[in-house]
Amino acid sequence: MTSRKPALTAAAAVATAASLTVATPAAADTRTTWNGAWTAAAMKPSGAPWFGTWAEQGFTDQSVRQIVRVNAGGAKIRIRLSNAHGTTPLRLTAASVGRTATGAAVRPGTIRPLRFDGSPSTTVPARGRAVSDPVALPTEPRERLTITLYFRGATGPATYHQLSMTTTYRATGDHHRDPAATAYTDRIEPGFGSWYYLEGVETSGGRPRPRAVAAFGDSITDGFGATVDGDDRYPDALARRLLAAGRPHPVLNAGIGSNKLLTDSACGGDAGISRFARDVLDQPRLGAAIVLIGINDIQLRDDRMCGVDREDPPVTAQRLIDGYRALIRLAHARNVEIIGGTLTPYRDSAGWSAAGERIRLQVNHWIRTSGEYDAVADFDRALDPTGTGRIPEPLHMGDHIHPSPAGYQAMADAITLPTLKR
Repeated sequence: MTSRKPALTAAAAVATAASLTVATPAAADTRTTWNGAWTAAAMKPSGAPWFGTWAEQGFTDQSVRQIVRVNAGGAKIRIRLSNAHGTTPLRLTAASVGRTATGAAVRPGTIRPLRFDGSPSTTVPARGRAVSDPVALPTEPRERLTITLYFRGATGPATYHQLSMTTTYRATGDHHRDPAATAYTDRIEPGFGSWYYLEGVETSGGRPRPRAVAAFGDSITDGFGATVDGDDRYPDALARRLLAAGRPHPVLNAGIGSNKLLTDSACGGDAGISRFARDVLDQPRLGAAIVLIGINDIQLRDDRMCGVDREDPPVTAQRLIDGYRALIRLAHARNVEIIGGTLTPYRDSAGWSAAGERIRLQVNHWIRTSGEYDAVADFDRALDPTGTGRIPEPLHMGDHIHPSPAGYQAMADAITLPTLKR
């Protein structure tokens, strides 16, 4: 039988976000100013049909080596781990961080063991998070770091981020202090990579940094179509552009592939209005958020791609606009600037329809003319300057909806830097 799941209201979104907020450990440093340097939005483990992952099986007596590119430098570093979708406590045996060499290798002499409240191990409660103690490791913006987690006991299904566009490596046994890649022979091939339990990296010390910018959205923010291990998603291109302009705002990617604004998805994550506070507004020293979400509400009218026999409530331009207004209210309540991204073209893609295109055009007209966002990033015109409704061949990855690296660069170039005021 087909069931219907109601879209979340703004009030329900706030309640849902609050229910997932868990205090950090007692030893967490509240006196130091921490900058968000990297983030990934947490998702529940699911059997997504198009990506291989280790999320459903979890880990037992295995080391997981994950690579991130930070967007804020500093003298010290700490990490955030998430068990937001766990039903049992997560027991982490040991962890480390170091500067990335090549592949799974870490630059010798840079590995630092991570501790949690003074201990090399920690237990993250179900639906909770943990923050490591600070460790001295000087970093620069756009530097790549390798974080290794070792789990001696069985974790069960893992809270994760499905689409990393970055290779993650796995080894049998405890190899969290190994600089060499020798033991890390396991990775998912072919695949686009995932991040497991790792929710954030923060830095402190060094010269003062401008406030962070969070990029919020679906796979077009998450970076599907970018180069695996190439770090050329649109938030990466924006971070490079800001750094070159002498305005080094850390850019935090809070996108989730297949995500919808109004409705949860079994393999596309929590609805945008329910995760916005957790994944965006709770980031440290946040100044602005760029919102680009809604095309999946328009083109994916059910959750059958995830193996769930469920139809979503019919989507209209007004329902999407009401959802954006909920995000705007939440951002302004936290004194965060919010920038509206116009929905990008998708004609000739598998999900295109004339009715859906009418909704997209109505939504984009509202984003451009209503004045309700603090500023507008016109991603639609960046990818389709002549208004054909199509992304031209050099700017999409081959499916007519996801940009190529050149398309992602065009999106980043469409953001007017003076709009980032805070």
